[in-house]
Amino acid sequence: MSTITPPTPSPRGTAVAADRLEPRDPHRLFPGDRRTRDIARGLYERVATAPIVSPHGHVPAEWIARDIPFTDPTALLVSHDHYVTRLLHASGVDLDELGVGGHPVDPRAAWRLFAERQAVFAGTATGYWIDEELRNVLDIDVALSAETADAVYDRIQAKLDTPAFRPRALFERFGIEVLATTDDPLDDLRFHDEIAASGLPGRVLPTFRPDRYLDPDSPEFATDIARLLASEGQETSFRGYLTALEARRAHFIRHGATSADHGIEDPATVDLTGGEAARLFQLAVSGRADAAERQVFRGHMLLQMARMSVDDGLVMTVHAGVVRNHSTATFRRFGADTGHDFPRRTDFVRGLRPLLERFGLEKSFHLVLFTVDETVYSREIAPMASFYPSVYIGAPWWFLDAPDAMARFRSAVTESAGFSRGSGFIDDTRAFLSIPARHDTARRVDASFLARLVSEGRLTEAGAGAVIDDIAGPQPRRVFKL
Repeated sequence: MSTITPPTPSPRGTAVAADRLEPRDPHRLFPGDRRTRDIARGLYERVATAPIVSPHGHVPAEWIARDIPFTDPTALLVSHDHYVTRLLHASGVDLDELGVGGHPVDPRAAWRLFAERQAVFAGTATGYWIDEELRNVLDIDVALSAETADAVYDRIQAKLDTPAFRPRALFERFGIEVLATTDDPLDDLRFHDEIAASGLPGRVLPTFRPDRYLDPDSPEFATDIARLLASEGQETSFRGYLTALEARRAHFIRHGATSADHGIEDPATVDLTGGEAARLFQLAVSGRADAAERQVFRGHMLLQMARMSVDDGLVMTVHAGVVRNHSTATFRRFGADTGHDFPRRTDFVRGLRPLLERFGLEKSFHLVLFTVDETVYSREIAPMASFYPSVYIGAPWWFLDAPDAMARFRSAVTESAGFSRGSGFIDDTRAFLSIPARHDTARRVDASFLARLVSEGRLTEAGAGAVIDDIAGPQPRRVFKL
């Protein structure tokens, strides 16, 4: 447990004058030299207010369907944001003091811990997003610190208690045109039905996320398969299993889904005969498959997901290379998605070859590859995307969705694959208030990269304008079949 003594609260609704923030720099994230900075600002202004297209994310549909109020500043900005909680944990704060994993917590006490440790976020993308959210969304004009913690908390709470800061009002304020959620295959998608019938401007689309039904290492694999088969009246056979998955995908498509997402550690694929796949299915369901057999089955099912995407048109996104739940003790106390998932080296070229041998030349098949191993951008993903018509380069994701990493990404992929083979920006966030900050960050970084190409005589300013216009909207709509 933390031993830091909470500070004496400032008077409610007040803040220390010395902590008042200077106006936001309009040139933030732009190049330092004046000529290139001016080009970047002009490019950015073309797309600064463009609608937000977010084809992959994790905001629960129920929030928007039921317009559920955000309860308090801690729940909004701290407890559910593992970017925030992991750094606080590293600085010595126990996760149960932050309300992680549903642990009961005094939200004001947790907020004070967050405010006291603002220094740990200096220079990080998380710190930049927090600043953007506090200033631009919540209109906070004082620096968050131990001295201002209570005053800032009260000002945010007062806003959260108004209709203007409920999810649907913010959805409209942010200018969201498309927002995709991530959903279990057995979800009835009733919240999406409610949203579609509500007159909300913009679309909220489900995304088919079948990981737990494809991986024999999933803790409840046998139970989940039994539920899946029962939902579609199928027998316990490999053919029945595939038929049930196909039926659930069709259910999602009827409710507006355009993509299926796969969060995997290893992007290895395996092409099996029907008989061998059926044998491994029975072993996996009965719990008798060994580690090697489970790995082969996972690889074959990833290939089967590609086959289904070719058949039904769902875009296939693959988020690979993350070792989940690295800290067993933390997982046992707080559960998954609590800040201890880490990148590992990833092999897409050999891993995906069986899949691409079967489906890589299918022009209607869209396979979007995301990585947290940035060494593979220039070595594997960009070269693959510059040959296979089906392969697209996923935007910087997770540990790489930060300004400098985004700039490295552009440098790594552009010389071999250009701009047209990218996915467009993907915010991939659960933190609803960070959506506009993340998209604005990407637009500024892209404007800066393009401005450098213009200043170096490698691209005309008109050409750069056409590129950034495309990246901000038409590209993700095209790649995700929106």
